[in-house]
Amino acid sequence: MTDALGAARALLTDRIGDLGDEWDRAGAVPVALLRELGAAGVLCAQLSAEDGGLGLSSVENGELTAHLGTLCGSTRSVATSHGMAAWTITRIGSRKQRAAFLPRFTSGELAAVAFSERGAGSDLSAMDTRIRRDGDDVVVSGEKVWITVAAYADLIVVFGNYDNGSGDGAAAVVVPTDTPGVEIERVPDPMGCRAAGHATVRFTDVRLPADHLLGAAGASLSLLVSSALAYGRLSIAWGCVGILRGCRQEAAAHARSRTQFGKPLAEHQLVAEHLAELYVAEQVATRVSEHAARCWDDGSPDQVTAVVLAKHVAATQAAAGAARAVQVLGSAGARDGHPVARAYRDAKLMEIIEGSSEICRVLLAGAA
Repeated sequence: MTDALGAARALLTDRIGDLGDEWDRAGAVPVALLRELGAAGVLCAQLSAEDGGLGLSSVENGELTAHLGTLCGSTRSVATSHGMAAWTITRIGSRKQRAAFLPRFTSGELAAVAFSERGAGSDLSAMDTRIRRDGDDVVVSGEKVWITVAAYADLIVVFGNYDNGSGDGAAAVVVPTDTPGVEIERVPDPMGCRAAGHATVRFTDVRLPADHLLGAAGASLSLLVSSALAYGRLSIAWGCVGILRGCRQEAAAHARSRTQFGKPLAEHQLVAEHLAELYVAEQVATRVSEHAARCWDDGSPDQVTAVVLAKHVAATQAAAGAARAVQVLGSAGARDGHPVARAYRDAKLMEIIEGSSEICRVLLAGAA
């Protein structure tokens, strides 16, 4: 473990501890803490040191994400979205844009990425949001739904259809949330990651300087979103590793301390089966995520498929594993405020966001 990774893990452990359940019930993570973590570079730790991040490799950032996922799924979701926004600017922003925006990601400001719409969830090609040039400005109009971190965000990287007057394509634009015409409405009572700041965001003729329009405007949508989605999917995979680690630890501790019919639950064969399958699920999710992260670090041509596979496997294993953990704990884990109850809700959401399990299967079938 590198010094930077060790220090980041220690900071997360110290500042979050066992507060994840309290934040989940309250529906909010303290914004001051999120800004502190952002300023420390841990919310986009894969960003290079030159750009203000920790310069972690994908494998190292994955392990940090898993640790965060064990502590608090909502804070991990914030880190995923913040990191996606930073990665998008790194990949498609100009040198001038990177110099202008990236320092804000490690100075305490928070960022989100806006893809999905009411009629465009997995089918991003159906987006209605319009981004158009108007002289020296760019104008954004549309509505985005279920945007993680939006309730906390200072910046939102918005994807939409692009019209520059001479042709159509897609574009991404950096929108400060205090710009006139931006309206943010928090999603009430989300099932999972309740404190991650999910919100609907409306853009009514939002006018910005043209230099907020990221490079490659007018390119195909798939080209623009591929890097951001890949980062998000791999981050979610590692977050699911964290969910499974937490569930295994909670289930094992309960099964060893709880006695039924004269012996610990862990010694009953059917309960032992649940513990074994939890261990298997954790190991499978970890190994497939490690493989994808190594492909990322090595620039492997198999990277895209490996990331989709990691996201799909880890999310489905986390959902099944969390259900097993609740089963082992029984009524003890079937209440708000218990880590496995929170994990159960959070894990199910992971099978939906950044490409549902069904979409992942379609993509994997194409790679077969």
